[in-house]
Amino acid sequence: MSDAPSSTPSDSASDTPPDASSGASSEASPLARAARVNFERTAERLELPEGIRMLLSRSREEHEVSLPVLRANGELEVYRGFRVVHSNARGPGKGGLRYAPSVSLEEVRALAALMSWKCAVMDLPFGGAKGGIEVNRRELDDPETRILTRAYVHALAPLLGPDRDVPAPDMYTDEQVMAWFVDAYAATTGTLQPAVVTGKPLALGGSRGRDRATGLGAAIVLRAAMESRGVDPDGARVAIQGFGNAGRVLALELAEQGIRVVAVSDSSGGRHDPSGLDVAALARDKAQGASLADLDGGDTLTNEELLALEIDALVPAALEGVLTPEVAEGVRAGIVLEVANGPTLPDADPILQEADVLVIPDLLGSAGGVTVSWFEWVQNRSGDRWSLEKVERRLESRMKAAWEEVSTRADDDSISLKEAAWSLGVERVAEAESFRGG
Repeated sequence: MSDAPSSTPSDSASDTPPDASSGASSEASPLARAARVNFERTAERLELPEGIRMLLSRSREEHEVSLPVLRANGELEVYRGFRVVHSNARGPGKGGLRYAPSVSLEEVRALAALMSWKCAVMDLPFGGAKGGIEVNRRELDDPETRILTRAYVHALAPLLGPDRDVPAPDMYTDEQVMAWFVDAYAATTGTLQPAVVTGKPLALGGSRGRDRATGLGAAIVLRAAMESRGVDPDGARVAIQGFGNAGRVLALELAEQGIRVVAVSDSSGGRHDPSGLDVAALARDKAQGASLADLDGGDTLTNEELLALEIDALVPAALEGVLTPEVAEGVRAGIVLEVANGPTLPDADPILQEADVLVIPDLLGSAGGVTVSWFEWVQNRSGDRWSLEKVERRLESRMKAAWEEVSTRADDDSISLKEAAWSLGVERVAEAESFRGG
């Protein structure tokens, strides 16, 4: 790659980094507030020593960089980029890279902490990290996005690497962005290291099954949850809020298993059919750019109406904070599967628990993606290439094992699945930090 402007890093890390799940404007972010509250509750439950509690409440590293991009119209624009490593006690940082106007240090900080707990729940040899660039990708063409990606890599390359920090696709980034990332890293460091990111194209060392991993992993734990509740999956009714990659793959997988997907929605609204939607047709039309509210099949419904349907399982797979206390009062599903990051506010958790709603936390429900990212990293490091069958077989094994660990912990300690997952995740990171001397 050539002709990309260089960038000068402006490291925002300090001797005492801000709280990893809050910050000066934490109340403005439901995700950051939820991450902070859940961590504090978990630290109290585990009776963590004050030093470890303080260490885990903060980021290990926080970096902010200025990224100049010469646009096609001749104008120079400067974008803000971030990379946060919350913990590297159990291995290199792991977490996505998002390009979105909403990106902020507060958001990236909270997501990095969640990745620490998620990787620990799945017992993966990674810490937690996250990155982002404050940009509307729709306003950039591909050459400009490539230049922006290169500027980000140039600015942060000394802090990245297969043994230090490994990004992956996230909101408005994809395998093409990861390909540009690999190329920029090679140009900057002089070495081609495919394992510097995951979620790459197969031609550059990507893993088979990575594009389906989050949705497939969610399907595996949902089926396990149904069995634990005595719900016959054959004909069970599920509604999914969010029809992006994870929601769409999950819907297709559940329909293939004989589970009735009775409602799906995107930002425009959704479709509802009590007898089950033709998910394959909706996915095909959606992929061609249509909005669900404009498609045929069943009746239209709003996102708010979807959350209140009388069904066996509700899947918030789009936005954070959608299950507020008020919304939770109207939930009539027996199971809530969290696939989005932090879709349930902490104040809504006791309401759902009192109503005997089984909540599968996002730390487990959305962990299929990072698990197959680990598979990709392993394949890159060993020079091996796994078949799709092997990837999906091992994913099923890891998801089922994690489900068993979380549900057993919940039963043993008489706590919810969410509390159990947080306990496992925080406990494992705390143990690693203690052994390493904090």
